[in-house]
Amino acid sequence: MSLENFIGCKRCGACCRAHGYVKLRPGEVEAIADYLDIPLYDFTSEYTRLTYDRSRLSLIEAEDGSCIFLDGNDCMIDEVKPSQCRTFPLKWRFPGWEKICKGG
Repeated sequence: MSLENFIGCKRCGACCRAHGYVKLRPGEVEAIADYLDIPLYDFTSEYTRLTYDRSRLSLIEAEDGSCIFLDGNDCMIDEVKPSQCRTFPLKWRFPGWEKICKGG
């Protein structure tokens, strides 16, 4: 069953505007850099940061706190977006997610 059918996702992008980490799992950094056709070092230096506990890389945010890869309501890296994004809200949630998610 697709995510859209399961929770009624409206693809509004509200979850991509929530402040917080988008932690990258092994292999995701390479997949996104390859998708963007940029060298791995350039991708990590331009689009990632260390999490507070220094255990992982996270995508950086735009000035307004939204995901750096959010364009309107569309994900510019949708084909290779991180697992954390693909599985929201089925496998992870942030405080108050149900107040901003139109599909929840």
